[in-house]
Amino acid sequence: MHEQTVSGILKKEAIEYIISLPCDRTKDLCEILEKEYRYITISREEDGIGILSGLSLMGKRGVLQMQSSGLGNSLNALMTLPYLYGLPLPILASWRGYYQEKISAQIPFNEKIPDLLRLYNIPCTIIREPEDIDRITSVISDAWIENRPHVALISPKVWEGEEEHPPINQAPIRERTVHLSYQGAFSNPVMQRADAIRVLASMMTDELVVSNIGVPSKELYHARDNPANFYMLGSYTQASPLGFGIALGTDRRVVVLDGDGSLLGTAVLPVIASESPKNLIIIGLDNGVYGSTGNQCSPAHSTVDLELLAQASGFHRTWKVHTPDELKQAYAQAQGGLSFIHVIIRPGNSKASNIPLSPADIKNRFCSEAGRK
Repeated sequence: MHEQTVSGILKKEAIEYIISLPCDRTKDLCEILEKEYRYITISREEDGIGILSGLSLMGKRGVLQMQSSGLGNSLNALMTLPYLYGLPLPILASWRGYYQEKISAQIPFNEKIPDLLRLYNIPCTIIREPEDIDRITSVISDAWIENRPHVALISPKVWEGEEEHPPINQAPIRERTVHLSYQGAFSNPVMQRADAIRVLASMMTDELVVSNIGVPSKELYHARDNPANFYMLGSYTQASPLGFGIALGTDRRVVVLDGDGSLLGTAVLPVIASESPKNLIIIGLDNGVYGSTGNQCSPAHSTVDLELLAQASGFHRTWKVHTPDELKQAYAQAQGGLSFIHVIIRPGNSKASNIPLSPADIKNRFCSEAGRK
């Protein structure tokens, strides 16, 4: 099977992780990869960019396997994470809208993908025939040698001419009982985000820290600059996916400083809960507004409860806090497993200035501190 050949190439290239949002043209490949690798299924392709970027920061080798239309969903994350910081990120994309495509909606975007990737200077290798499969090797090696994303566009024609691989296992039985009793109480907050970040900074020791884009990263920099801090300069919604990928690649404690708007824009919380890394703490700094853009209300202001969202996603260790003392207590208790701390804060930004570090500076000192040269 050509699918088994692909799996063999990935093994030769020392791939450990497959981050996947499956395509029906590659269902046989997905079945093989799921059995032979650390296989993590995602719900949004851009979350895969964040997760794999985190793994790459820790020197862990993986590939993102998805349908080519997902490149449209994840283009901003591609450009503002692996492209901006110089991170290896090989992508195996099932090329839709190109060969004998019967779904008209797949054509308008997908037929233009090579031109689009060329425009953004993202390397693209087209695999049209089974004889081209070995080119996946160069896609992976180029990504790691040049520290950049590299896309393999794989035509559905590659999988033709062979007997379809029959399913080995049926889907697991889904019978289960869910017990959830919850009452969340919101009090008037006393802290702004900068106050909460200073409290957390005062308690941090050797954690690896990912801070959300915009003002939160600037406030962390001025509260406690440290080589172990990864300051995000772009990639809205990708703080928690990035921190999750880092946590998968290390035994050190990883803390993510995320926000209500960003957390509501990602689909990664159930993915994190499914893998349940014990060394990950997600801090949801919830001011109920988009604080970096003028305090427009987010759905968290009067509708969504982020702690309840985390519990519904599968987090079993959660806290809701309003005061510095409550935050200190929750952070101290959150050291023993996957945790979510919902911090209710007042809107408002400090006057923290821009971070005087380039993306390369942020990456290089973080990798050095994390033990990866």
